[in-house]
Amino acid sequence: MKLFFTLFSLAGVFLTAYAEEQFRIAIDMNQPGWRALTEEDFTGVNSAEDTWVWRNGVLSCTGQPVSVLRTVKTYKNFEMVLEWRHNKPAGNSGMFVWATPESIAKLTESGKPGLPKGIEVQVLDNAFRHKMEKAGRNTEWFTTHGDVFPVGVRMTPIGKTSPNGSRSFPREDRSKDHGNWNHYYIRAVNGEVRLWVNGREVSGGTDCDPATGYLCLESEGSPIDFRNLHIRELP
Repeated sequence: MKLFFTLFSLAGVFLTAYAEEQFRIAIDMNQPGWRALTEEDFTGVNSAEDTWVWRNGVLSCTGQPVSVLRTVKTYKNFEMVLEWRHNKPAGNSGMFVWATPESIAKLTESGKPGLPKGIEVQVLDNAFRHKMEKAGRNTEWFTTHGDVFPVGVRMTPIGKTSPNGSRSFPREDRSKDHGNWNHYYIRAVNGEVRLWVNGREVSGGTDCDPATGYLCLESEGSPIDFRNLHIRELP
């Protein structure tokens, strides 16, 4: 029996190491096709002139007004890595995958604060939950560790979901508190979006429609920094 448990434990260690190795290989930046996303790859939508500023490889966002920075071109199948850091407790932000050109056009024409339609990959500081609890608000409908959900489009959540079934909830808590850098790896292929947070796959969705569009970073009320944005387009 002791031998059985020893072998079982060793198997667990091996599988964990294998999973970590698979993740490392999945985002091997030496593979052909990876390139950095720079200031030339983005343009502001309904933002102020000082909402987004690039300094020494870091993209800083004031959080005001509520708006997005979108890619110049649209994307279909791709994988992407980025790092983000909230600069104040309870910060709110996110990234839109496959934001629809129609919703972007409406925001551009209106010039008013707002966000587009698409698949949102949530970027919330852990203190956001404490803020909501202190205010007596319901906190069961979201997490701060990488929710993935549709905004005005269609998606079937993978795995654990929010109470109403609209959001894919992360399998485990992975996000670091404000002031610390977090690493996201996003893979979006043929209508399926999957998210890895700080080295582990946590959430995602399938049957996304539409499954092509802009990529957007959110300005949503709180200062946040982004860095090391890279993308690789896939067949």
